[in-house]
Amino acid sequence: MHSYPLRATRLAGWLSAAFAAAALTVALPASAQEKVLRIGMTAADIPRTLGQPDQGFEGNRFTGIPMYDALTHWDLSKADAASVLIPGLATSWAADAKDKTKWIFKLRPGVKFHDGSALNADAVVWNVRKVLDKTAAHFDPSQVGVTASRMPTLRSARKVDDLTVELTTSEPDSFLPINLSNLFMASPAHWEAKLKAVPASVADPAERSKQAWTAFAADASGSGPFKMARFVARERLEVVKNAAYWDPKRVPKIDRVVMLPLPEANARTAALLSGQVDWIEAPSPDAMAQIRSRGFVMYSNPQPHVWPWQLSFAEGSPWLDKRVRQAANLCVNRGELKQLLGGMMGEPKGTVPPGHPWWGNPKFDVHYDLAGARKLMADAGYSAAKPLKVKVQISASGSGQMQPLPMNEFVQQNLKQCHFDVAFDVIEWNTLFTNWRKGAKDPSANGANAINVSFAAMDPFFAMVRFTSTKAFPPTSNNWGYFGNAEFDDLIAKARSSFDDKERDAALARLHARIVEEAPFIWIAHDVGPRAMSPKVKNVVQPRSWFIDIATMSMD
Repeated sequence: MHSYPLRATRLAGWLSAAFAAAALTVALPASAQEKVLRIGMTAADIPRTLGQPDQGFEGNRFTGIPMYDALTHWDLSKADAASVLIPGLATSWAADAKDKTKWIFKLRPGVKFHDGSALNADAVVWNVRKVLDKTAAHFDPSQVGVTASRMPTLRSARKVDDLTVELTTSEPDSFLPINLSNLFMASPAHWEAKLKAVPASVADPAERSKQAWTAFAADASGSGPFKMARFVARERLEVVKNAAYWDPKRVPKIDRVVMLPLPEANARTAALLSGQVDWIEAPSPDAMAQIRSRGFVMYSNPQPHVWPWQLSFAEGSPWLDKRVRQAANLCVNRGELKQLLGGMMGEPKGTVPPGHPWWGNPKFDVHYDLAGARKLMADAGYSAAKPLKVKVQISASGSGQMQPLPMNEFVQQNLKQCHFDVAFDVIEWNTLFTNWRKGAKDPSANGANAINVSFAAMDPFFAMVRFTSTKAFPPTSNNWGYFGNAEFDDLIAKARSSFDDKERDAALARLHARIVEEAPFIWIAHDVGPRAMSPKVKNVVQPRSWFIDIATMSMD
């Protein structure tokens, strides 16, 4: 077997990182009785707090779902079944029978924002306009990227009555209720108060709005189970329980949650082992035995989450030859990579696994076949004497990026055996995530013809449509590589316009099969979301989801 050192997570590494962990200053509880949960995130900074988080879905997990609500929620209460969409601030929704571009959402009565103002139809319309209506006084361009790209067909919102909203899409779109789980509701009244506090000397409306949103982010108001208590950029976010939360099942039992950015795996592991934090994301693989031996609990579960290389189809890209794309998929020894990661990954055969309703039985089989990969490369004109040069943008850390440096170095060594000469452009995670929406043709790609951004695949849009639709080319959404054609657009249209579940699944299965066959990705791993926690943290449910619910946990 190929032996490969896990450079970033050597035992000496996390032991030396204890010195960094010792420098953490976690606020003591306000009283001896206060239950405090301290979390070490993979993010290098606190995800944005104004209602539309950045940092990928780690932002949704830590500054979105705890502090805010959306019209629709994901059910995070089960570990033994896939998460499904459930009512959130909306109690029901339905497309108009005569016009499938019109949706009626019925709102939950009696919901209050943290500032005490009411969550009603006016508030929902206001939150839609903040990202879609450039003429709105509260329009915020900084929130558009993480919303509009996730609900690209939504065009407008209209109040029907205090508890009823009509949403309009550009085309029939059965995915809309799913996409709306990403639009978190911020308090209009609280924002207006921040706007009034902007000095009168600031006359430009856009600048006044920007300053109001900046002030809002430092003193946020959503309707979620936790309320903001303290925010220090790049250092910490503290939230406290919202005892008046509308869902009795999710009124927190934990009084305070402290979130700390710890992007380096060694430092996270050391912080946990030294008692500085109670919970870490993505612990160092070679420290897992030590973590378990010290009594900490390791959680993992298969997730609808893909760790790939997304390939460029721009003119001149080395990936335009399908034989090359398929060869790369056959050249990665995923079983050995899984060993390297302490067993904490799934081996993908596509974006969704065999047996999934969207599987579709593709004709190309993603697996390890070194001889088959070399033959395909030889057929394409490449050899040890004539390798194919490729360049990949990657990060050193980040939400869902698992262990990006050792994983990418492993793949680099694998592909070398198949006549690929791989170079890396290593950049900061949030920059990489931003570049992901700019595309392979943008200067931000820095000559890269592949990008390593992990992604959630829990719904059709997130799993497939945003990577294969010509309507999702940058900057609209995440089709970084400009993959797609009329065939794929037609398959997407059939799925999107199918409001019957079986018909939609059949259309999505055809789409997935064709994606795997054309291989616009190198599918490298499925994440299982490894996280380590103190045994003091109770009632933990690790769902089959990229998200997790802090509100239902408790502390000894």
